[in-house]
Amino acid sequence: MTRFRSYNSFPQSHAILYYSQRTTNGGFLIAESTVISRAAQGFKDTPGIWSKEHIDAWKPVVEAVHAKGGVFFCQLWHPGRASAQSMLISFESNIGHPPVSSTDRPCSPFIDTDTGQVLLEYSPPRRLTPEEILLIVNDFRVAARNAMEAGFDGVEIHGANGYLIDQFLKDQVNDRSDEYGGSLENRCKFAFKVVETVANEIGADRVGIRLSPFSNHMDAGDSDPEALGLYMAKSLNKYGILYCHMIESRAEDTEDVTDQWPDSLVPMRQAFNGTFIAAGGYVRENGNDAIAQEHADLIGYGRLFLANPDLPKRFELDAPVNKYRRDTFYIGDPVVGYTDYPFLNDDQ
Repeated sequence: MTRFRSYNSFPQSHAILYYSQRTTNGGFLIAESTVISRAAQGFKDTPGIWSKEHIDAWKPVVEAVHAKGGVFFCQLWHPGRASAQSMLISFESNIGHPPVSSTDRPCSPFIDTDTGQVLLEYSPPRRLTPEEILLIVNDFRVAARNAMEAGFDGVEIHGANGYLIDQFLKDQVNDRSDEYGGSLENRCKFAFKVVETVANEIGADRVGIRLSPFSNHMDAGDSDPEALGLYMAKSLNKYGILYCHMIESRAEDTEDVTDQWPDSLVPMRQAFNGTFIAAGGYVRENGNDAIAQEHADLIGYGRLFLANPDLPKRFELDAPVNKYRRDTFYIGDPVVGYTDYPFLNDDQ
């Protein structure tokens, strides 16, 4: 999960503690969204993986996870139009450059639902040309290679949550009339080019993808999310990638509801041949139920893991969990709301 603690795009020493706190022997960690190129750096203090300096900054973090027996994947990210323009123009090479997308329509402003205050205005993006799309595909390839050089065990392509790949997948955003727009097959073409290129670069068995067909985040909704999710799940089999990580539809509606929800991802899980990871508001009980009923192979935990560095142990013991503090998610402090969540035992 994005934490805004990588000052000037470089992972810091406090990230070593943060990730190692959450590592158990055999545990699987997915890093926070990691930017694939300087031009894609759309938010302040999010980590990058586009240069040798980034590789060197990530190495001690990865080594700390491996020292405790963890498996660590780097999540490769391009936010597209979901970018803060003030961040883009802070880099000399991007002065005056708008964000890019499948469209030239901007996201709606980010509004505090409690106060109605506008927290962030998104600038209108520039529509990518087909030639530029191929350059971004190559940026994903280079980022994947850099992640392997940093020691990561693999990469997860971020194709969810209203970011660039999702902006191509969803028909409520993608208004193109070329080979990357219109039909479902055309809208998925960019995602598949990224998957194929990254898999060819580092090996399909080291590649996963995160998808959110049901999400409307960043105005990225689709008129037929079931068809989109099923088409993606089936088509990904061609590339033989390790896993598909998909977000439940309920994640749009609530953060904390724990009663029974519709099993929206079951058809996608059945269609995909690799490991299927489900995420979206799970707690211990319904996560265990989903595995027992073979609705997923693995369950992804975000906010709960953020607030509970020893979450696997708490689940094993059915112990109480810490409540996460939303107001500290993005404050940039190297300790508060980051590495100061308590373990079950003080001596840990």
